[in-house]
Amino acid sequence: MMLDAPFHAELAEGPAGARAYWQKTEDDLRIRLAHYPGPEAARGTVLLFPGRTEYVEKYGRVASEFADLGYHTLTIDWRGQGLADRMHRDPRAGHVNLFQDYQFDVTAMLEAAEELGLPRPFYLLGHSMGGCIGLRALIEGLPVTAAAFTGPMWGIRMAAALRPAAWALGWGSSQMGIGHVYAPSTGPESYVATVAFENNLLTRDRDGWNYMQRQVHDMPELQLGGPSLRWLHQALNECLTLARLPAPKMPAIAFVGSDERIVDVPRIAARMAAWPGGQLETIAGGRHEVLMEDAVTRGRILTRMVDVFASAGEHGSSASRSA
Repeated sequence: MMLDAPFHAELAEGPAGARAYWQKTEDDLRIRLAHYPGPEAARGTVLLFPGRTEYVEKYGRVASEFADLGYHTLTIDWRGQGLADRMHRDPRAGHVNLFQDYQFDVTAMLEAAEELGLPRPFYLLGHSMGGCIGLRALIEGLPVTAAAFTGPMWGIRMAAALRPAAWALGWGSSQMGIGHVYAPSTGPESYVATVAFENNLLTRDRDGWNYMQRQVHDMPELQLGGPSLRWLHQALNECLTLARLPAPKMPAIAFVGSDERIVDVPRIAARMAAWPGGQLETIAGGRHEVLMEDAVTRGRILTRMVDVFASAGEHGSSASRSA
């Protein structure tokens, strides 16, 4: 049974009536979910899978635009971030025991969607780490009609010379009991809270940057630092495992910024090229968080997503009627 959870509507800037809930996972962790309502005669519900360090308030503006386009949005604080339970005593460490454990959170999210009576069809939107979690969920049968991704983490960008060291450090950390230690060059500082706009890798839009900074400054408990060695090893392994699996059979579209410097763009291109009916669009000048770019860019991306969702939904409805 879900219980009411804290939600900061003034920071989210989402549609009126948004609410957050606590939900327990199968392995007994508490996660937070937020429902951003759409219109009464809705076209479906977007299951929005955020990236690492993110939280439900961050997607209020996106949810407002989805509501204008006819959709409800349900999003989540993954285990270890936002206001969800942490995996380690250091609340700033981005840590997880097994990457597969995120699928417990996905299951809890689906249960919440059913309990809330959210309208079908369901559609997936996965950003960065959420794109990795989402791809695994799709392969395992996530009941959505179509999928969209922004800067999906299907590979992590790093210098070729550093990759063997990252694998070795991650594997060795588990053997030596130091998997909770921050990955090299990272620490407890929140990237958004501490980096200057001029040097950031996430967005070229100052208003989008200010929106994110305001949230983590006003609610410091939402801040997350760098990933743990355990998280890094698990993430690299999951990306490699998923790269060997065939694409799900459903319509999908992915967006990547031309100035993407966090995730592995060739891996994204390879995945979408092998995805039957998959589409990949490059956002000129965009950085890692294309949905935190200016309102015109964000609107154009969401309209393209909805085109894919609507086309898939209509096809699915027709197939159901003829069956």
